[in-house]
Amino acid sequence: MKIINVEDLCKIVNPTPDQPHRPEIKLDGDGFKNLGGMFGLLVPKSQVPYHFHNNRESILIPLSGEAVEIVEGKETVVRPGDILLIPAGEKHTTVNRSADREFRFVEFFTCPPLSSDFVKAD
Repeated sequence: MKIINVEDLCKIVNPTPDQPHRPEIKLDGDGFKNLGGMFGLLVPKSQVPYHFHNNRESILIPLSGEAVEIVEGKETVVRPGDILLIPAGEKHTTVNRSADREFRFVEFFTCPPLSSDFVKAD
């Protein structure tokens, strides 16, 4: 078992204040073989590139702020209290349209690792 403290995630300081910050949550040393994690911090007026994954399935949990999730061209506002389930192959992006507020979230996903299954979409 591993416990991740949400308060600790909300206190993370962005080392690049004008850019999104998306560090991996290391789980492999905790016995997990098919699960990965990532903390996401989108600064105001930023977004994750529009993309999909061939095999990876994701669960995205907003922690603070508000964003727009665009999935296959359809926009949905997401905020704390929502949980997004994103299947493999579904094109998506997360957009922070706020002028002055960060959007923080945590994402858990089935392996493979982040870099090997990311496909930028048009």
